[in-house]
Amino acid sequence: MSEPWTSDWAVAHAGTLARSFRHWLGRELLPGVTEPPALAEALFAAPFVLVSHGTQADPVLNYGNRAALALWEMPWDELTGTPSRLTAEPVAREERARLLAEVTQHGHIANYAGVRISKSGRRFRIAQAVVWNLLDERGAHCGQAAMFDRWEYL
Repeated sequence: MSEPWTSDWAVAHAGTLARSFRHWLGRELLPGVTEPPALAEALFAAPFVLVSHGTQADPVLNYGNRAALALWEMPWDELTGTPSRLTAEPVAREERARLLAEVTQHGHIANYAGVRISKSGRRFRIAQAVVWNLLDERGAHCGQAAMFDRWEYL
């Protein structure tokens, strides 16, 4: 199997992630990298966790970079088929739902913190996460993304 970031979809999605981040936060997701295939590769290899999900009623993860795959202890094919609510413990899901509703209403939030859980059951607290709405080329809502580079195992 080729690297997941090399697919046409992943290259286009990297552009959506970066364009939407710039729209909501007024800065670059990965400064200095703009060419689509290079951006896709750089985001996949970035030193921060980057995940996104679609707009289903029960949103399913559709992207996770190498850091996300390692943190949640899943290969690409498994992570990208996981309902995003399952990345949080059952007791944290109500808090997570409130967070996503706030992002939907305001476009983004910064400095989010919360407890998540990996496939093996390992719990970790994320800190200073940025969560933002994804917009397609026409400006229509097409999902949400999160990035963070701070977490601690509990």
